[in-house]
Amino acid sequence: MYEFTYHRPGSLEEARKLISEDDGQPLSGGQTLMPVLRARLAMPTALVDLTRLEELKGVNLEGDRVVILGATTHADVASNALVREHCPALAELASGIGDPQVRYRGTIGGSVANNDPAACYPTACLALDAEIRTDRRSIPAREFFTSMFDTALEHGEIVTAVSFPTCQHAHYEKFPNPASRFALIAVFAAKLGGQTRLAVTGGGTGVFRWQEGEQAADSGGSLAAAALSEAYFTGDLHASTEYRMHLTRVIAQRALTALG
Repeated sequence: MYEFTYHRPGSLEEARKLISEDDGQPLSGGQTLMPVLRARLAMPTALVDLTRLEELKGVNLEGDRVVILGATTHADVASNALVREHCPALAELASGIGDPQVRYRGTIGGSVANNDPAACYPTACLALDAEIRTDRRSIPAREFFTSMFDTALEHGEIVTAVSFPTCQHAHYEKFPNPASRFALIAVFAAKLGGQTRLAVTGGGTGVFRWQEGEQAADSGGSLAAAALSEAYFTGDLHASTEYRMHLTRVIAQRALTALG
């Protein structure tokens, strides 16, 4: 590690001020940020810890939307009664992130802000047309995830909540790396407004909507014949590009079968 200033603000307003004045880096669960700091792939001069801000924790029901505050842990999302009642697939998704240690430290705000190309939450955000709320604005998920490890967030902008529509017809199917528990490929399938939506993670370049697969599902066609762009996929020591593309069709079909 290296020297930096650690701040533990008592309010969101204080956190915003510290980030602005000290050029600080927001710290949520830290499940990705801390390894990055240890490797010196990033070297901020200050960390501003958001995990103790009670105003950023919890789940609310606002009309027909489930609003999960940014510092809510994966474990709390998985066990929350409102999430399990109004968007059960999201609770199941959260219950399968990492291991118990990760689930009790990692947060939804940190996950979507980091936008790891194999992370779980971004698929639910895209498939369900979520809105990512920050301390400055509200951003539709389709505009939020811009590329691998990159989002529409501006410097110092804090994810305060993620708002999902209530949805009973959704399913998350994940083929995990047995060591990291990140997705080799995972698909979030949902029915919204009578239309199928498929969001894919783990391909290597970032989360994406498989629109050709959606069209095939809605028309009664075969996912095996649906176009799937190789541009969304990369190969590594865990799986080749070709294998990930094949796995996408298999996992998407499993998700649709479970969806019914």
